[in-house]
Amino acid sequence: MFLWLTSGGHPTKDATRARFYAARQGLHEPGKVVASARDAGSVRLGGMLTLFGASALSFMMLMYALERRHRLFVLAFALGCALSSAYGFLAGTWPFGVVELIWVVIALRRYFTLAGGPLVPGLRR
Repeated sequence: MFLWLTSGGHPTKDATRARFYAARQGLHEPGKVVASARDAGSVRLGGMLTLFGASALSFMMLMYALERRHRLFVLAFALGCALSSAYGFLAGTWPFGVVELIWVVIALRRYFTLAGGPLVPGLRR
């Protein structure tokens, strides 16, 4: 009972409903599992989008870790935030995209207000 309440529906009814809509659209024949070329393309696109997002977030975190070394890393962090924002909007998670856009503005403001050179005394360029 608890599993049914937390899963959002009844497994048998949901499977029956899915088969009904697939048969209605001509995508399913009894006893056969049919995947359309469009589904395969969306899986590939989803994988590329995930790779882009993981790369953008990794780059952003690395630049954040290096921010204290030189002000150019602050600019690179802003670029990483912009890439992460693009990923958020492309993935359909617009709140994440908006938050990352705010971080772009914050990072650019920090970049333009900092003096040139390293941010930690003693570090060489």
